Amino acid sequence: MNKVLYHIIVGCLLVLVFVACGQQKSVAEQEESREAKQLLQGVWMEEGGELPVFQMKGDSVFYADSTSMPARFRVVGDTLYIGSANRYFIEKHTAHLLWFRNQNGELMKFEKSDDEDVKDEMAQQKPQILTLTEVLKRDTVVFFDSQRYHLYIAINPTKYKVSRPTINEDGMEVENVYYDNIIHLSIFKDGTQLFSRDFRKQQYAEKVPAQILQQSILNNMEFSKVDADGFHFNVSVCVPDDASCYLIDQMVSFSGKSSVKLLEY
Repeated sequence: MNKVLYHIIVGCLLVLVFVACGQQKSVAEQEESREAKQLLQGVWMEEGGELPVFQMKGDSVFYADSTSMPARFRVVGDTLYIGSANRYFIEKHTAHLLWFRNQNGELMKFEKSDDEDVKDEMAQQKPQILTLTEVLKRDTVVFFDSQRYHLYIAINPTKYKVSRPTINEDGMEVENVYYDNIIHLSIFKDGTQLFSRDFRKQQYAEKVPAQILQQSILNNMEFSKVDADGFHFNVSVCVPDDASCYLIDQMVSFSGKSSVKLLEY
């Protein structure tokens, strides 16, 4: 095969690949049902209920629960997609009725509300980012080996956001967002500072699995004890509103060296 013919064949194959990719993209774009999305626009409540559950507006779904973040949605065939991976099989869908299977396989029945008061209520609903800990300061005086030490702990909420997916009471997966904390620790001996540092949850990455750490906040730090090794503090790294919590021994030696040990989870 001469070089000219070879390049012609390769060029044709590349054209076919690009055309095929373009066709696949256009098919993917056509898969979403614009008609179904239009029918979903509005405020929905459980059949026979009086309170709104969610509102479909544009490409987004807004929840009546003020702690749940809005998410994008689309309808492909007989499936409602919310967020990046949540799928709900649609059993029935009309202009005023929506039935689908939730994450638990339960059949959820919703009806569209025409009540203007309900619509106004949803319009005024704004999602909130939760702060689980207020500014908290602790001063502790301890004695060891005839020496007096002053321990200062300050828990400070930040604007660093932590996202956590959870299942709401309607069996739908929603995303709650929380503010993480930074904890400051200072240790003094007779007015001389021995130790001072800001702690973030990332400093405990070796003790907490990455998947848990990503959804967790640095929850608390409390003085535990002082011994020959130094000062021990119980640090908790927890998933908000969940049982997943790691308790870590944060130790600071008398020379100011820091070390950690996992206590329980």
